[in-house]
Amino acid sequence: MCLGVPGRIVEIEGLTARVEFWGVEREVRLDVVDAPVALGDYVLNHVGFAIRRIPEEELAQTLALYDQILAEMEKEDLMAAELRAELGGEPEVPGG
Repeated sequence: MCLGVPGRIVEIEGLTARVEFWGVEREVRLDVVDAPVALGDYVLNHVGFAIRRIPEEELAQTLALYDQILAEMEKEDLMAAELRAELGGEPEVPGG
């Protein structure tokens, strides 16, 4: 499973942006983003590329969804559970 991750643009230099993801900043390429972006805009990042500018009217819902995903990951390692299921193993019970 591959997810794009939302982040806020804090700096732009040419086709590269510095994007903040929950307190961590990373460089992201702007070559393929679907719309023009500016400082303060949120983008969906996938493997180091901004692929979509998140419209203001979708921002609260998008960030809430990712907060929920992060909260669930704290309870259980979702990728490990998915891999175990694909390999036919029994999923581990969190905390057990």
